Amino acid sequence: MLGFVLAVVAMALVFQYINGFHDTANSIATVVATKVLSPMQAVGLAAITNLFGALWGTAVAKTISSGLIDTSVVQVTAPLLLCALIGAIVWNLITWAMGLPSSSSHGLIGGLCGAAVAAAHGNWSAILWSHPAHPWFKGTGVYWKVVLPMVTSPVIGFIGAFILLAILYAIIVAIARSGGPLARLARPRFVGAFFQKAQLASAGFMGFAHGSNDAQKTMGIIALALVSAAKEGHLDALPNWLHFLDPSAAAMDHGEIDLWIKLSGALVMAAGTAAGGWRIIKTMGHKMVKLQPIDGFAAETAAATVITVSSALGLPVSTTHNISGAIMGVGTAKNPRAVKWGVVERIIWAWILTLPAAGGVAWLLVHLFMRMGWF
Repeated sequence: MLGFVLAVVAMALVFQYINGFHDTANSIATVVATKVLSPMQAVGLAAITNLFGALWGTAVAKTISSGLIDTSVVQVTAPLLLCALIGAIVWNLITWAMGLPSSSSHGLIGGLCGAAVAAAHGNWSAILWSHPAHPWFKGTGVYWKVVLPMVTSPVIGFIGAFILLAILYAIIVAIARSGGPLARLARPRFVGAFFQKAQLASAGFMGFAHGSNDAQKTMGIIALALVSAAKEGHLDALPNWLHFLDPSAAAMDHGEIDLWIKLSGALVMAAGTAAGGWRIIKTMGHKMVKLQPIDGFAAETAAATVITVSSALGLPVSTTHNISGAIMGVGTAKNPRAVKWGVVERIIWAWILTLPAAGGVAWLLVHLFMRMGWF
């Protein structure tokens, strides 16, 4: 069983790396599309800000490690987690190859749920849908932590970006009509130069938000694997060189994550981010709508705000969904006809298919593992 635990840790870090280059595009597509930064400069900025974001808070990690699977119905084991991770990785790589900005977050959650249902022999109660003792605003489980934010967060990102861009345009128009020396501040050259600089800050904020939410999901998986293994006694006779794996089980069981898990997850995501994801950047930054620096600033600021607030609340939302919704919002604010709705339709289908597709792969893997006697 120790071999499976080590495999889960390794596969979780592989997933984190893939998440880095798969979702890099989400945090930097707008700043590349507006030509404020070159692709390499944008990737460097995203890698650094991802690192800082990944070390900020553990609320999302707590949700992943204890808020989605009902352990009274199915035992969370290392083979189960391994199937969940592989399911998410397979779907991530398929959508990356197709240039579709799907959600790594929902790929992981779908894989986890699919593996849990398969391990419970088709018992859907293995998924913790909601906690009856908790009010809705403190809700736990898939309904409150995953399904509802999956629908509402991109809508909020869309509305937020639409409103922010409308306010910025209104301010510029008001300045232009004011006359006098201030009117020159509304000239296109000045506006473009100002928002080129402002977009550096918003792109950094977006990278930080991505790290604060996505990195924690893998941390939660590793913590869950180690705590489960420790409770089953599989880590009782660890060799000295693997002693760091033995968790502070009581602490981690209450949602605290060991420092080495935070650091490894953050560094691996930063490394993956540095590898880039140019296929998805092309879809996000060029095919959906043509962006100017002011548009990129509004989209990044709105999306990053939604993600950061969600991270603080322990909601594992999708960076992909939020920045996509925000880009659609700024495109609609400029001109609804400017948005290429055919591309949007492909993206939405990728969103819809992610949970069942990753879950289906994980479900098949669990049954394969069962045939091989690994469960």
